[in-house]
Amino acid sequence: MGFKIAIAGATGNVGREMLNILEERGFPADEVVPLASRRSVGTEVSYGDKTLKVKALENYDFSDTDLCLMSTGGSISKEYSPRIGRQGCVVIDNSSAWRYDQDVPLIVPEVNPDAIEEFRKKNIIANPNCSTAQLVVALKPLHDAATIKRVVVATYQSVSGAGKEGMDELFEQTRAVFVADPITTQKFTKRIAFNVIPHIDVFLDDGSTKEEWKMVAETKKMLDPKIKLTATAVRVPVFIGHSEAVHIEFEKPITADEAREILREAPGCLVVDKREDGGYVTPYESAGEDATYISRIREDPTVENGLAMWVVADNLRKGAALNTVQIAELLIARGLIQPKKQAA
Repeated sequence: MGFKIAIAGATGNVGREMLNILEERGFPADEVVPLASRRSVGTEVSYGDKTLKVKALENYDFSDTDLCLMSTGGSISKEYSPRIGRQGCVVIDNSSAWRYDQDVPLIVPEVNPDAIEEFRKKNIIANPNCSTAQLVVALKPLHDAATIKRVVVATYQSVSGAGKEGMDELFEQTRAVFVADPITTQKFTKRIAFNVIPHIDVFLDDGSTKEEWKMVAETKKMLDPKIKLTATAVRVPVFIGHSEAVHIEFEKPITADEAREILREAPGCLVVDKREDGGYVTPYESAGEDATYISRIREDPTVENGLAMWVVADNLRKGAALNTVQIAELLIARGLIQPKKQAA
């Protein structure tokens, strides 16, 4: 007997990717129900070779549903996730709504799988920010080996992190440049075509943006509260795939060769690091892939016990949809949930 799964936000970029990944990985689902707002009711989405019709999240009864993979905005998740949880359905939420709640585990299965046991407090599990997810996959094995003191990271984040509207804006502005049409900005604060924007999410009082703050808070929650981290988050004119230039200071000595070997053996990591033209991964190559790619591993001579590296991943997959499905798989593998129909 398989599980009954609901996908909330099934018509969005991440929701559609969740449907693809569930089918690709052979997730043990007997029934998959796509949900969205009322205006999307009846919209068709693909699940393997099947076509499913979207139902309304607003009045859906979750009492016979085992898992809800939530890919809506934070305000919608704040409203609906507790209700869904109270109906005995476990919510795995992709928004920022629950990440910093002490009663909600924030999970990357390769990093802190044991924390998943805490989900019963609210029947909600949080998925981290896309830029944090790939970062901690790369940091965790190195932290275990040499204890990280400080991280300095600059991100190069694709427009898909801003949803379909972000992708459409890059496309339209790029077309406008080539045909000499006027360029309009709606989703982003400045033109994104052939440009980079050092501003993601709102500004905070200390001058950082909320995206940068998320990386700090989430790394501390999942990996180690003692780690000091500073980030500069930048939007770049790439459709899919986030990249990060990462500089790490360790308590213990660690060489680039040692780090390379550790990362080669680490779950979720794929090292592509040849010191030659093209011997590294770019976001273009990461699109559609599950791994967190690590390249340009080298020693940083400006600090004691320092390393620098380049980390790339598909933000729609490991940064969102894939990690959500992996959390669901972890719940099942650990026997933490059973199909309700089987239990009945």
